[in-house]
Amino acid sequence: MASLKYSRQRESIKEFLMTRKDHPTADVVYENMKLIYPNISLGTVYRNLSLLADIGEIRKLPSFAGVDRFDGRTEQHSHFMCTQCNKVIDMENDKIDRFLDNAGNDFKGQISDYSVRFFGICEDCLKNQGN
Repeated sequence: MASLKYSRQRESIKEFLMTRKDHPTADVVYENMKLIYPNISLGTVYRNLSLLADIGEIRKLPSFAGVDRFDGRTEQHSHFMCTQCNKVIDMENDKIDRFLDNAGNDFKGQISDYSVRFFGICEDCLKNQGN
């Protein structure tokens, strides 16, 4: 593969995602990039998000509530989506991690990747239901 030409816009998109924990959509990325690059197009943002995901610089979380989300955190981890507010949260749970680490022990093939998603109601929405 030929080396990838440097792009300030692509680097800015990656840096933006690295600062976020909310797993933004392409539209959210676009709106934030327009603040830095007023002439950037939505197509440019989509192409760069796709390229960054393809080369493993970011993770694409397909079809959470019908829309793709993007994550600057590339190591394996699970996600939770609130079915009320559509918030996507990283799941930090040692028991889940141990289970996933051992998932291939009795499997005769080789697991190279996984995607684990949990759905339910987030802590904030549960608190709001109590009011």
